[in-house]
Amino acid sequence: MAYRSCMGVVLLCLVVLASSAVPKNPRKKPANPPPRAPAADVDRDAEITNSCPDDGFFADAEQCDKYYECRNGEIIEKLCPDGMVFNDYSPEEEKCDLPYNIDCSQRPKLQTPQPTLHCPRLHGYFSHEDPKECGKFYFCVDGKFNMITCPDGLVYNDKTGICTWPDEAKKKGCGAADVFHFDCPAVNETFGLTHPRYADPEDCQFFYVCINGNTPRRSGCKLGQAFDDVNKKCEWARKVPECADWYKGQLTDAQLDALENPPTVKPKPSNSQPSRRKPQRPGKGKAVESSPEE
Repeated sequence: MAYRSCMGVVLLCLVVLASSAVPKNPRKKPANPPPRAPAADVDRDAEITNSCPDDGFFADAEQCDKYYECRNGEIIEKLCPDGMVFNDYSPEEEKCDLPYNIDCSQRPKLQTPQPTLHCPRLHGYFSHEDPKECGKFYFCVDGKFNMITCPDGLVYNDKTGICTWPDEAKKKGCGAADVFHFDCPAVNETFGLTHPRYADPEDCQFFYVCINGNTPRRSGCKLGQAFDDVNKKCEWARKVPECADWYKGQLTDAQLDALENPPTVKPKPSNSQPSRRKPQRPGKGKAVESSPEE
C-alpha cells in the first residue's frame, strides 16, 4: 500500500509538471477552417472575365498591349498598334503609348511582332542594325522608318528611347572609350571628385569632362573660342597659342572679331516712343473755335 501511495504521488507530480509546461492560452485551430481558394480563382480576380467592374478601359492582367473596353456590361477586347502598349493611368482614357513610358514588368506578354524594313515592330524607336553605329537609330510609324542621328558624343539608349551619354546607355561596344577614343588620365580620388577637364587632342573647340575622374563626357566651347588647357576654360582662340589659327579657312578675321566684339545696340531715347494716349475730342455740342484769318 505504501508503494502504491508513493507511486500515486509521483504520478501526480508528473501531471502537475506537464500541465505547467503547456501555455495558458494556446491558439486553437478552428474546428471548421475556411477552405482555401484555388489558384485559378486568385488569378481570375486579377483579370476581367465576363463581368465589367465599371464602364471604361481596363488593362489585361498578362499582356501589356491588350486592353478591354466595358460599356453597359459588355466587354470588347482590343489591341494597341504593334509596338505600342496600353496606358492604364485612367479608365476614362483609351490611350496606347510607347513602352518607355509604361511599366510592363507585371504584364510582360506582347502580341506577335509585324516587322518591316528596319522596324522590328510597326511603331517605336529601334537601334541601328550595325552595332558600331552607336548614335543612329530608327523611328518607325506604321512600319515606315526614319533614321535619326544623335548629337555628337551621345548614343542611342535602348532602355529610354532617347540619346544619352555612353556611360548611361551601357550599350555593348558603345562605351565612352569606344565613342570618344579618349581615356581619362588616372588621378587620385580627391581630384577626381572635381570632375577635371582635358582638351580634346584633335579639336581645339572641344574638351572632355571626366566625371569622378574616370568617365569622359565631351563638351565644347562656343564658335570662335578654344579650350585653354592651362586655365581649364574656354577662351577666344587668338588667346590660346596652340589654337590661334584653328578657325582659319572657316571664319575670316572680321567674323572672328565680330564674335569676340559683337556690336552693341543703342537703346532708343525714351521721348522717341509714340504716345499711347488717345487724342482729345471736342466736347459734344460745342463748336471748335478757329483763329480768324488775316
